Amino acid sequence: MREQHAPLGGRHSAQCAEEAEETVKELRAALADAGISLPSLRIDPANFAREAPCPLVELGGCSVEVAARLAAALR
Repeated sequence: MREQHAPLGGRHSAQCAEEAEETVKELRAALADAGISLPSLRIDPANFAREAPCPLVELGGCSVEVAARLAAALR
């Protein structure tokens, strides 16, 4: 689990952004290991417009086949 950041501000924002980028890379790699690709996987760019952004990850859309494979992988 990731460390929680208490103070807000520029440093916090930068750490959140870096952590989000790393998490997306890790998730993309884990999905690839399971033979799953989510082409729309990314950080939601709208979150960076906030004063103290803590990004959300967009998983995006996928086919029913990919959703079924994802569900099976999570089981």
